[in-house]
Amino acid sequence: MRVLVTGKHGQLSKQLQLDASAAITLQALDRAQCDIRNATDVLTAVTDFSPDVVINAAAYTAVDQAESDAEQAYAVNALGVENIARACLSNDTRLLHVSTDFVFNGQQSQPYQPSDVIDPLGVYGASKAAGEQRVQALMPAAIILRTAWVYSCHGNNFMKTMLRLMAERDELSVVVDQIGTPTSTPTLAQTIFALIDNTQAQGIYHCTDAGQGSWYDFAVAIYEQAQALGLLPANKSVTIRPIKTTEYPAPAQRPSYSVLDHSRLQADTGLVMRDWRVVLAEELNKLLVETAQTLKDSECISNK
Repeated sequence: MRVLVTGKHGQLSKQLQLDASAAITLQALDRAQCDIRNATDVLTAVTDFSPDVVINAAAYTAVDQAESDAEQAYAVNALGVENIARACLSNDTRLLHVSTDFVFNGQQSQPYQPSDVIDPLGVYGASKAAGEQRVQALMPAAIILRTAWVYSCHGNNFMKTMLRLMAERDELSVVVDQIGTPTSTPTLAQTIFALIDNTQAQGIYHCTDAGQGSWYDFAVAIYEQAQALGLLPANKSVTIRPIKTTEYPAPAQRPSYSVLDHSRLQADTGLVMRDWRVVLAEELNKLLVETAQTLKDSECISNK
């Protein structure tokens, strides 16, 4: 299988590159190689590589900045996605497009189904919703995969930010009244490969790890597990204070509840999502190994 991935340097794209099996010939492109805002760039990239599947992992993800930069958010998340869909149509290529929980308004109290009505609260969510709608209009058989709270060992994300701040500070304040599910890139990559392996898969799916929690819960779990592993000094005490969203004003409004139901995904792929705390422990372990290897490499260079 030949697979073309956009957003080469993003954390999901990096994971896809790491986890692709030997049966997959994967080419990842960055913005310099293929600016998805440019229809000609996209068509040329898809035509030249002739993939079986395009995975669109490129996105404008600066949620707060999008409020004052709507033009660029829509250029990437709506027009860019349309350009990819049109190029896939021209080349008879399948498309898997990655979307977000931000297409929902967060007013439910039970997990969102793929079929639930979307109602984004801000520019970022609205631009991603527009991208979904353009894909559905052009390619009804395309796969749209919504996810949430993505993190990994590589790239910039909540887990790595928390670890840095915990090493620097004695107290942190983290929002407690936004509920969702942390999702690791290995979970996402496994899901994406399972979906593209299923030639019958189409339409909207939801993918997160299992369970739910607040950003505060996520931060506390990171702290406790990182201390246990030695990623933070054993004597480093950090107070994590729960605060309400209103105490942490931001330009963009977030959904207060965005837990996603992934029963359709499990039915079509056979995958069973694992609790997010279990997956977090695995990611922190990987980070520990990577940190140890980096220190070892540095020592080798110094000794030379």
